[in-house]
Amino acid sequence: MRAPPLLLLLAACAPPPGAAAAPTPPGWEPAPDAPWCPYKVLPEGPEAGGGRLCFRSPARGFRCQAPSCVALSSAGRSLRANVLRNRSVLLQWRLAPAEARRVRAFALNCSWRGTYMRFPCDRVLLGASCRDYLLPDVHDSVHYRLCLQPLPLRAEPASAAAPEPAECVEFTAEPAAMQEIVVAMTAVGGSICVMLVVICLLVAYITENLMHPPVRRPGLRRQA
Repeated sequence: MRAPPLLLLLAACAPPPGAAAAPTPPGWEPAPDAPWCPYKVLPEGPEAGGGRLCFRSPARGFRCQAPSCVALSSAGRSLRANVLRNRSVLLQWRLAPAEARRVRAFALNCSWRGTYMRFPCDRVLLGASCRDYLLPDVHDSVHYRLCLQPLPLRAEPASAAAPEPAECVEFTAEPAAMQEIVVAMTAVGGSICVMLVVICLLVAYITENLMHPPVRRPGLRRQA
């Protein structure tokens, strides 16, 4: 049985099993020799085919800074979701060099929780060189669950060790309108405090100098 062309292309982005161990990339960024991230958004349904192969450049140098970004990590601390104010989420993950050499691709599954059940959203297949993925157009006040599953480099028999468990992270995007209201209230509150301080100083000045003028002592008259 021949492997699908997509998996062959994704596996080509991974270093060969006998290659020398590369130094661990700093932080959550991919290796310097990985300029592109091949990925494929899979259609809904049990089939894994279809879709279009795309490439994106990694988000190097990204830093999650409050209040425009909130970072949430998985239980294993290897998957992180950066929830941005523009209704998008930047996923970042990291692997040890030994684990990275055994991975041919990553499977990303997205789901959101409704009132009575959980609904699937995107299913993405990412190359072994990928270390981040941007999930755009996240709905407000919806509880999302994102799971990343490393796919082994070679198919192993059923008696072999179990595959790597998936790392999952959950988050709820705060409504953008509510964030703007909070920022506006904070700015208005600070302006009001400054105005109150100025008014208090002005009242104290008026009370001290205008309503109670200083009393001058009468000088001694010169004798003729």
